[in-house]
Amino acid sequence: MTDGPVRFTVFTKRWKVPLPELGRLVAALGFWGIELPVRPGYPVEPEHVSTGLPEAAKILADCGVTIHSVAGPADEPTIAACAAAGVPILRVMAKIGEDGYLATEKRLRAEYDALVPRLDAHGVTLGVQNHCGRWVGSAIGLRRLIEPYDPRHVAAVYDAAHCALDGEEPAMAVDILWDRLCLVNLKNAFWQRTNGPESEAAEWRWYWTSSRQGLASWPAVAAELTARGYDRPICLTAEYTDHAASDRLLRDDLAYAAELFARKTGGSAQETEATAG
Repeated sequence: MTDGPVRFTVFTKRWKVPLPELGRLVAALGFWGIELPVRPGYPVEPEHVSTGLPEAAKILADCGVTIHSVAGPADEPTIAACAAAGVPILRVMAKIGEDGYLATEKRLRAEYDALVPRLDAHGVTLGVQNHCGRWVGSAIGLRRLIEPYDPRHVAAVYDAAHCALDGEEPAMAVDILWDRLCLVNLKNAFWQRTNGPESEAAEWRWYWTSSRQGLASWPAVAAELTARGYDRPICLTAEYTDHAASDRLLRDDLAYAAELFARKTGGSAQETEATAG
């Protein structure tokens, strides 16, 4: 961990725009850096990652924006490209296969075992994020999955909203993952009923909302992290069910996050936002 106030990144999945435009947009919003998707249809696609990711890092650096993490395939070309571009974290999730939960754990660990020498050689961390639904969704499930690994190689990405949807409060989730933590995701959600009370059985969906309105308490997350001395970047994932309001909600959420961490560290919100930008 580094000295100084927490810095904020944003997951840029919602913007399929050229890299110079993306850099200017993110910088104008006030973010220090980004998590860049390496996926089909985005500025850096998986088949071009070896050259595309280092070039993207240069273009974005000219805008004052750092690529702190990549969301992409966990393979040798992507790991090597992350190293070449100076990206420390390759983020993935753990989807539960048709073979079941325990079989999935065994299979994923075999995949991670094969990746460890490559991660070690390139100095890149595989960050595994929890995700509710048919994924490893809780902090305790994530801890169990990555327990055998040195966190330099395979570490935890704590997503507070997905833990909240699974019923884990922040203090407990952070305690479970603390010594394996490489990144924190902040967004928020709640369960929304999609049919009426006259239905035979209730049906629900996730509703992605702003920082103050969901099940995950951002003040509790900030309090727990800063009490433990967390000062690595935090990624706002910019996921909102109301797409039309996304830009407004993201600006408000960044300001709120900066205020929360400034309260806990004793700095001013303006100082934290300036550093984040």
